[in-house]
Amino acid sequence: MEEKNPIQVSERIFHTIECLAKYGPMGLLELSKELNLNKSTVHRILNSLIFMDYVKQDPETSKYSLSFKFCHISNQILAQNNMIDIARPYIKELAEQTGETVHLVQMDGINAVYIDKVEASKNSVRLVSMVGKSIPLYCSGVGKALLADMSDDKIQHIWEQSDIRKLTDYTVTDFDKFKKIIASIRKDGYSLDNEENELGVRCIAVSLKDYRGKSHYAISISAPKDRMSDEQLKNFQKLILQIKDQIQWEMGQRH
Repeated sequence: MEEKNPIQVSERIFHTIECLAKYGPMGLLELSKELNLNKSTVHRILNSLIFMDYVKQDPETSKYSLSFKFCHISNQILAQNNMIDIARPYIKELAEQTGETVHLVQMDGINAVYIDKVEASKNSVRLVSMVGKSIPLYCSGVGKALLADMSDDKIQHIWEQSDIRKLTDYTVTDFDKFKKIIASIRKDGYSLDNEENELGVRCIAVSLKDYRGKSHYAISISAPKDRMSDEQLKNFQKLILQIKDQIQWEMGQRH
């Protein structure tokens, strides 16, 4: 009897989890079509995940969905990240100073992942960003801030690995133009996202270097474009650069 490929089995399990995470509650037939697997195979996978409390089935609709166990795991992962504890007081201060939303991200391959978010108490507009969400490096303020600290060869490698496409009319998809933007970031010390990732939203961002001079994190101030004029950006620029220095000093003290 031919043994099952353990890698294939694991791959199918994780694809099932990813599919449920992407689309939400799904029926067995719907899930089987999406995964391109027969119903009996998907049913076995789901039963295993239910047994381990990673998936639950609605008794009324019979649809399957992920359990809150994944939230517990993600919270444990974030709890192990010392950078969140270090940066939180500073990004909270920055949010109150600006009255806008401040994000902390960590680099993850060709993407950046939101690992913390603070919204000012007086902010009446809520952005769609959320902790755990990934955003491409090439079209985000935080991503470009991180890229600017890399070598040109590394930037080109990430560009070639990325799915370069216009998310908005303002997304830069020409590499020569992108290189000029990176050069400006290196000169100015901060990056901008002028509706390149999301229409109607502007961001200003800076990278955070650790004691070895490596940049794995970045922070940004994000706001609707009507609240982030060029004149307002000048004020935000001063504040975010000050906070960057303070966070990096704190990082050095804790090393």
